[in-house]
Amino acid sequence: MATINLGAIKLNWKGAYNSSTSYAVDDVVSSGGNSYVCIQAHSNQAVGNATAYWNIMSSAGTNGTDGTDVGTTITTQGDLLYRDGSGLQRLSAGTSGQVLQTGGTGANPSWGTVSSDMVLLHTTSNMSGTTVAVDNVFSSTYTNYRVIISNYYPAGNSSGLFRFRNGGSALTSAEYTYTHTRQERSSSTVSQDSVANAWGNNTAEWFQTTRGGDANYTLQGTIDIFNPSIARPMWWRTSSVAWDTGATWLVNVTGGGTYNASTSSDGIEFSTNSGNIAGGTLKIYGLK
Repeated sequence: MATINLGAIKLNWKGAYNSSTSYAVDDVVSSGGNSYVCIQAHSNQAVGNATAYWNIMSSAGTNGTDGTDVGTTITTQGDLLYRDGSGLQRLSAGTSGQVLQTGGTGANPSWGTVSSDMVLLHTTSNMSGTTVAVDNVFSSTYTNYRVIISNYYPAGNSSGLFRFRNGGSALTSAEYTYTHTRQERSSSTVSQDSVANAWGNNTAEWFQTTRGGDANYTLQGTIDIFNPSIARPMWWRTSSVAWDTGATWLVNVTGGGTYNASTSSDGIEFSTNSGNIAGGTLKIYGLK
């Protein structure tokens, strides 16, 4: 029977190229980070120069720019890799709170801070108890503040009250003066009348009696507070929407008032005129 020489039926790895080694077709060697396959049996035919004997299989990149070890460019935890006009570069980690910013086409990225005219300063995710107090939230950093209360409900039918605080204690002197306008709508009737006001009270009311003890009938409201950190009378505006005590009327209450004393405030507290607060989310934002 005749014998047929099929030659190599797979590539044969021979390691680094050696000029004293004889190579056969389909032998593979490495040299200078590249790899080459033999296409004609020979000895002492250097790779890269004798194209009749070798074909290049893969080429090494230029270290740090074309896909080899980028660990030589980024060296520290938090480093980022980017390309400038000439090659890959390292952007070291920024400081806490910074964000990555682009300079646009033709510019390099950088770390920076984001400026906002409205910044979230505090969250109470579950309002509950006789008093919900927040201290050290008002400061000279912001001029005005917006308090947003959502999905609020008292344990029993009651009105919502608040006081300013300073140094960890409530401001309770009889300096709270306010007025409200109440609008109501049932399935068949609408009414409007001024129903709440006080002069020189020791607490402020921000909404009138609403349904209590029912998480399905909640109140949504805002309180805008102006210049509380400055020692002079403090002003506020309120707005709320809720169901009345029997959940038969939809009620909107808008109003405002002043704490008419030359003092400052760094906090605020919430309570009711009867019983406890049963639920709600409180967020306080600073406005520049």
